[in-house]
Amino acid sequence: MAYEITSIKKNDDVYYTVNWSPLAVADRWDINAKVPSVAGIYEIYWMDENKRLRMFNVGQTHYGGLRSELRRLTDPDLCWDNINTKKILEDREIWYRYTCSNSADNMADVVWFLMTTFFPEDPPVEHSGRYRKIFLTESAPDRLTWVE
Repeated sequence: MAYEITSIKKNDDVYYTVNWSPLAVADRWDINAKVPSVAGIYEIYWMDENKRLRMFNVGQTHYGGLRSELRRLTDPDLCWDNINTKKILEDREIWYRYTCSNSADNMADVVWFLMTTFFPEDPPVEHSGRYRKIFLTESAPDRLTWVE
């Protein structure tokens, strides 16, 4: 299975399917060996004390690709964002998954949809503006239930 975003346009609406990679523990060597250096979308989670994944980060990357962005965002040695982020990266088990895309507009639509689902009161991103309605189906090799 290819880890990519596909779309079907119907009138002024779009139906995306996101085919996610399997969830994996963030390890610098595995990321370097397995994650492609292409544009795409990622989700990053941290494991809590009850063995539940908690949403940490959702985003897209263009320049440098998924490999370098996941390395930067999951490695406490490369973290320069803030002390709280660094602490989570040092103290918790970090997990990630990704999907690839060559379209900045498609990535904007998908990240907007995910963010409005996760944070409906104030999504921090905008969609591409091309469609009246955006629909999304996710396909993943593992079952994921995340906790806020």
